[in-house]
Order: sequence, then C-alpha cells, then structure tokens
Amino acid sequence: MTDPPDTTSDRRPGGRTARIRARVLDAVHAELAEGGHEGLTMEGVATRAGVHRATVYRRWRDVGGLLVDVIDAAGEIDWQPPDTGSLRGDLTALNQEIQESLVVQPSFAVALMAASFHSEQAARAQTRLWADRYVQCEILVERAIGRGELLARHTDARSLLIAATAPLYHQLVLLRADPDPRLPERAAAAAALAAAAGAFSVRREESA
Repeated sequence: MTDPPDTTSDRRPGGRTARIRARVLDAVHAELAEGGHEGLTMEGVATRAGVHRATVYRRWRDVGGLLVDVIDAAGEIDWQPPDTGSLRGDLTALNQEIQESLVVQPSFAVALMAASFHSEQAARAQTRLWADRYVQCEILVERAIGRGELLARHTDARSLLIAATAPLYHQLVLLRADPDPRLPERAAAAAALAAAAGAFSVRREESA
C-alpha cells in the first residue's frame, strides 16, 4: 500500500482547503461508523462530503490516506486529561470518557480500531495517537505523586494507565459485553490501589 501524501505543511490549512478537509473528514467519520472499514470508499466519502472525487483522490490518494488524516485530526483536538483532585477520581473520569466512546452507537472509536487492522498506514497513525494520549495522561500520575498519593516517585505512568483503562477495552471491545456503569470506577480504584502499593514503581536506573 502506498504512503499518503505529506500533509504536514497544511495540517491546519485555512479557507476553502480547511472547509473541504472538514467536510471530507466528517464524511469519513460517518461512512466508517455506519459501514465499517469494508464500506469505506473514496467515492462514498466524496459523495457524502459533496466534494468532487478527483479532489479526494488528489489530496488523500486512497482509503489509507483518509484514515491517517482522520486519526491525525483527532490528535489536533484540544483534549485535556481530567483533573478531579485525586488519582482515583481522575482515572474514573478518564474511564467514563472511554466507555462513552465505546458504547455510543455507532461507535467511531471501535470502527477506527477495526480499520487499523486493515491498513498499515492507519495502524501507524493510531499507534502515534495512542502514544501521544498516554504522554498527555502522565500528568495524572505526576499530580498524584505531588499530592502524596503515590509514595514511589519513580512510577511507570504508562503501565498504570494501561492497567486502569484495559478492563474497558477488554469488556466492551473483546468480549462485546453490555456496558457496566460501575466498571469505570472499579477499574480505576483497582489501579489506584495497586499503584499506591507500589505495583508500578520502577528502580531509578530503569526510569532514567
């Protein structure tokens, strides 16, 4: 599969280009959520967006290019991690956001994860986005250390965050079970207790 065009220079284009990009990416959202990756086509996106398909092909080249730009656009959103005043509260709020994104019908988050298994370009872009989100959420652990909730100053933030959020994905994506309104808080509490007990602490030389 060929690589998508380099859009770094116009990541936030202005004027008509911005309007076309917004319409096309909105159309990708809708097409992907309704029909999944199998139903996503350049022609379908162009029709839904009201944009000539030559324009879509020229800028995004193929479905992989569309998926990459949709994922990149998600990374451009000014999202901030929750700040409730406690690690348990922050993790619970984060889990509630995740659960909402996974259970809404149709779920764009689930559709995009599925699509990443069919496109190497999308998979790489999604990996970058997830890595960036984990880095953003490290502030939750830093605050907890500052408040004295975590005694180990060298805490593996990513491992803690994965432990807190993984039950949501396991329950709702892998098992496809009905959402449990108690799960976000329970998973957060378990991870916070484990962290307080030092389960995610690392030796100084490991954290260097």
